[in-house]
This record gives sequence, structure tokens and C-alpha cells, in this order.
Amino acid sequence: MEKKQNYSRKREAILKAIQGTTCHPTAEWVYQKLKPEYPDLSLGTVYRNIAQFKNDGTIISVGTVNGQERYDGNIQPHTHFVCSCCGAVIDIPGNFISLDANVEIAERYHLRIDSSEVLFHGICSNCLQRQKPL
Repeated sequence: MEKKQNYSRKREAILKAIQGTTCHPTAEWVYQKLKPEYPDLSLGTVYRNIAQFKNDGTIISVGTVNGQERYDGNIQPHTHFVCSCCGAVIDIPGNFISLDANVEIAERYHLRIDSSEVLFHGICSNCLQRQKPL
């Protein structure tokens, strides 16, 4: 039987912090943002709640960028671009893998595909701008 989560102001604040930004924050970012308002907040509490949100499907993990896991409160289908220069994570709207491709791969390799994602890597426009010669 699944344990029901009791209401917690800190848990709600952690979720709102992640859902309220497009910067794809780290747990450390969430902790630093909320610590002034919740002085007794621990980094462990942030990590435990993030793990629960991921497990519940309330947020997603974008993956590890520069050694830190990044999160997204936007769970609608979309992909991400990660800048290899500054580490920015940018939302890219649209579906880049067709349902037909998922079906074909599932049939060919005898799999059940629940979801698919694309992650682009490269250099963002800000970093490209800074690299231009004067």
C-alpha cells in the first residue's frame, strides 16, 4: 500500500520553486532559493522531496549537467538543449521522435516503449555571441 504524503509547506515550496522557473534548477539552487524563507530547511529535505516528485511524475530530470542533476517542472512533452560552454538548459518545444518511430523500435527489438526523449548538445546563442571576434 502506498504511503500518503502529509501536507507540508516546505514540500509545496520546493515543488513551486521547480515549477516556477525555466532555468532547470539543481537541488542546490532550490535549497539556496528557499533557505531564507525556511531557515530550518535542509539540503537532505530538498533531495528527498525531489526524489518523491520524480517518482510521482510531478517533475522530470533533465539529466546531469556539469556534475549536477537538473530538474524540470514542465512535464509536457518537449526536448532540451544543453550548452556545452555555459551549461544552460533550454526548452525546445515540439516532438522530435514520432509515434511511428517508437512503434517500429518497439517491434524490431521486442520492447515496450513508455516514453522517448531527445537531448541536443551544442553551444547556446549567448555563448556564440561572446565568441564572435571584436
